[in-house]
Amino acid sequence: MYKTKIYIATPLSRGCLLLGFLFILFLLLPSCTLNAQVSRQVPYDLVWGSNEGLFGRTGGRIDTLWSGGVQKIIQGGSDWILFGNRGVFVSHDLLSWEERNTALPRKLIKVYEDGQTRLEPEIQQIKNLAADPVNGDNLAVVFKDALYLSRNGGRSWQNLGNPDPRTSGLKGAALGYIEGELTVFCSHNLYGIFYITPNIPGARWTSLNGGLERLETTTNPDEISSIVMVPSGGGMEVYAAQSFRRRIYRLDWASETWIPLWSGGSGLGVVESLHALEGSLQFVEDRGIFGLDILGGRTNPAAIPQRDLENRIRSLPPGTQANTAILWDSQGRPSIFSELWLLDEDPLGRLSPLAREAAGREGIYLPVNHAADPGSLRPYLTLIDDRDLNMVVIDMKDDYGRLRFVPQNPALTEFGRVFNPIDLEAFLSAMKDRGIYTVARIVVFKDPEAALRSNNAYAVWDGPGNRPWRGYYDVRFRSSEEAPERSPALSTAILSTNDPDYHILRTWYDETWVDPYSELIWDYNVSVAEELARRGFDEIQFDYIRFPTDGINLSDAQYRWRDPGMDMDGAILSFLRHARGRINVPISIDIYGANGWYRTGARTGQEVELLAPWVDVICPMYYPSHFEQGFLAQVPPELRPQRIYYQGTRRTWIISRGTVTVRPWAQSFFLNVSYDREFYGPEYVRRQLEGTRGAGNGGITYWNNLGRYDEVPRHE
Repeated sequence: MYKTKIYIATPLSRGCLLLGFLFILFLLLPSCTLNAQVSRQVPYDLVWGSNEGLFGRTGGRIDTLWSGGVQKIIQGGSDWILFGNRGVFVSHDLLSWEERNTALPRKLIKVYEDGQTRLEPEIQQIKNLAADPVNGDNLAVVFKDALYLSRNGGRSWQNLGNPDPRTSGLKGAALGYIEGELTVFCSHNLYGIFYITPNIPGARWTSLNGGLERLETTTNPDEISSIVMVPSGGGMEVYAAQSFRRRIYRLDWASETWIPLWSGGSGLGVVESLHALEGSLQFVEDRGIFGLDILGGRTNPAAIPQRDLENRIRSLPPGTQANTAILWDSQGRPSIFSELWLLDEDPLGRLSPLAREAAGREGIYLPVNHAADPGSLRPYLTLIDDRDLNMVVIDMKDDYGRLRFVPQNPALTEFGRVFNPIDLEAFLSAMKDRGIYTVARIVVFKDPEAALRSNNAYAVWDGPGNRPWRGYYDVRFRSSEEAPERSPALSTAILSTNDPDYHILRTWYDETWVDPYSELIWDYNVSVAEELARRGFDEIQFDYIRFPTDGINLSDAQYRWRDPGMDMDGAILSFLRHARGRINVPISIDIYGANGWYRTGARTGQEVELLAPWVDVICPMYYPSHFEQGFLAQVPPELRPQRIYYQGTRRTWIISRGTVTVRPWAQSFFLNVSYDREFYGPEYVRRQLEGTRGAGNGGITYWNNLGRYDEVPRHE
């Protein structure tokens, strides 16, 4: 850390200092631009930010410039601006930093330790940061569901809202003057690019997606990672890059159309950190750093590898994991990059030791009843040998809140009921003798046992009904007709309507939920996990680590343990932080496929980018039957499972910045939907494996609730 000397200036010394400053400024102005002037004042050839702080290197010396996680640093006029886990900070010299977080949104984290609870506010996770290339006082900072604008270098902020409030998921931003009006651009991971002119009264966000390449078989443009505005000929050029498609576009403002500028070919790739440097665009791809010459409005420029910049970044001390960096050339011009994880030569380089331990596991979900005795377990051991598998996932706390083992900790039965337990030691011994990796599945927030304890104290509550909440759906039918078929597994009732010619068949989902905001529910589930890890399980897997999503009565659900200011993301994050502090084996979480595909935690609170730092494995459920039946079903349609699992696995890994093992669940069951009726079979399942392996080697888990795995392929 630096020790700062403080000088007190007398009136005479202040005058001398001012004259000296003006003289130096006079000497500098004729020979350099403002940015170059700022650059030459920095005594470093390379500055980088990591999860540990901001550092500067000159020669063989490395200085610590700031403490705290740094995700991105940019230049705004004469200032440097960074964001990380502590929010937005600004500096003129990279040494003295001032916090600029006033009025930016906070997230409340609930901490539960030693039976005591406290709330810790922190800045919400920032997705991006941008500065006006002409007036550096104009800044934009992006959160998952709002963009904030500052006109005074971050000293105050204006909330410009979500361009498309149907769901969260904002990503890129840029701002500058077009035709004399301050214009702000923002990208949404589902709905493309929007712009707004905030100085015009009544201005609204306007969609601007013409010309952008869409995600196949959908009406939405694929995600935009970066937007950059470049002064040109007295005006402003706007460029944008797509996250997963190796595409860069130039905006034709007159026609409001994006014109393709560069393509890196077909297939899923990553383009991030678009940056302008005097007649060129620079960007980071999953193959390195590249530059495009755009002088004179050049079209279809070639991507030129920037080997010198790559090598300088790779020359950082061994073990350094830079997130962002500034590199100066011989003329004092800075190249600024973020998302530098894309340059890691080792694809597993950012995995923790626990995440590495969990990588490469391929196995099955084993219904716990089938592990009850050697006779019922034997066919699965044969299957594992025959299919060259090495992992089993088994319920230890099941979908009905039942404990499927006899706990040694008597406090666990205060929340859960022991039901048909297996001989835990015998089962684990049999697995370890065969070298099989064991995963204990714990269903967390769907839990009818805990919900009913202590007079329903932990249940999600039905406010209007004044009882534990359960989701339901209704089907309206004529009184003269026979009632629609009812599922024997679900509870139903026939209700009257105001119209005597009609009745309603009400069906309740077979789900009872505990309150995800309850720290006592967290403690119970983590105590279960602690015991299972201590008794020999290799990994803990949390399922239903989300809020309820099904039911036309979702608005009736009340969360009585929610502290004012907490949201769904904060509840899930608080639980995982609590778990991470107590569990010393790999932690995996199951998520919806859509939450792994898109940069959003909509409906569930499961946002990969937010949760990844606290877990080791993420297991998306990319079941083809659960997507819209035409999704990625282009010709040839039979390859759809492979497309879904390849793209989905890659996208989840990219959104996590390569910090987790991605081990998707594979659909090894038939569902009576149109695509399955035509294509389900052994090849359907095999193609899921091929897609997953093609995206990496995080592993795969086959799911069949009945334990029937005839379609699981033999691995070649």
